Amino acid sequence: MAEELKGITVAFLVAPEGIEQVELTEPWRAVEEVGGTPRLVSTDSGTVQAFEHLDKADTFDVDATTDTITPDDFDALVLPGGVANPDYLRTVESAVDFIKGFFDAGKPVAAICHAPWTLVEADVVRGRSITSWPSVKTDIANAGGNWVDEEVVVDRNGTNTLITSRKPDDLAAFNSALVVEFGRRTADA
Repeated sequence: MAEELKGITVAFLVAPEGIEQVELTEPWRAVEEVGGTPRLVSTDSGTVQAFEHLDKADTFDVDATTDTITPDDFDALVLPGGVANPDYLRTVESAVDFIKGFFDAGKPVAAICHAPWTLVEADVVRGRSITSWPSVKTDIANAGGNWVDEEVVVDRNGTNTLITSRKPDDLAAFNSALVVEFGRRTADA
């Protein structure tokens, strides 16, 4: 096993249901394969329900809730997509504050598909180049972000590094970029 992320703990923030499963499991596996420690964070304890598009898929055990931890407990953040997942998270103050805390602390964040909705709500997209599922484009632009249609976008023009991708088909590029950027965080620390 490679050890690019040895000693790095990565929060994966999700809603109680509506997570696009592959956008959780593939980045999770990528973090583990290079020695990182992923932890599942949600707004509620117990388990979360993932989906394969609109069909229920697997459930996953929550490691911590947004009201019991802070970004100080982690080195980086991954925001999986799915339509319902970020739509719910952006309505929960503790989840939005948790996300914003990573930006305030200068810690890297990776978001895929619809997940940038939560970035819009946290007011952290202004002046940043971001990609997402196309339906989020207008929200990003209205929040002052620069939406681009690319497989993966790595933006270092803010308080932190922000990695974004459009959809599950982009997961290979997304995973590679987040491993490199999260590893860069380790090297700089």
